[in-house]
This record gives sequence, C-alpha cells and structure tokens, in this order.
Amino acid sequence: MRLPVTTLRRRLAQEGQSYRGIKDDIRRTLAESWLRNSARSVGQIAADLGFSEPSAFHRAFRKWAAKSPAEFRRDIRA
Repeated sequence: MRLPVTTLRRRLAQEGQSYRGIKDDIRRTLAESWLRNSARSVGQIAADLGFSEPSAFHRAFRKWAAKSPAEFRRDIRA
C-alpha cells in the first residue's frame, strides 16, 4: 500500500477498524471454512494461518467460536 505504518493505523482507526481486527476476521473466516470443507488437520490449519503453534490457534479459535476446532468440526458434521 506504500503507506507509513502510522498513516495506515490512523486511517483504519478513522473507519473503526484495526489491523489486528481485520487479520483476526480473515483468520476466523478461513479457519471455519477449512474446518468445514477440508480434511486438513488442525495443526496444518494453524500453520497455514500463521500461528506459531497449534495451541495458539486453539486459544484464538476458542475465543472466536466458544468451542475448540475439534468440537466445531464435530458439530458441523453431526
């Protein structure tokens, strides 16, 4: 985008957004889609989304969906 970081932050704040919030929304959408529609392991999904370890992904997913990735996948398939 060729913007200084401070300018990007300011513009996002003016729109009521944050970089972290946008990143989390994208990660959540992709995680839910991959858990629904693929046979990827939770560890692979965590790595593909850029989480440093699967446990970090589990914590984030539990915060987003109020259940673990395995519970989410099991509920979708039931």
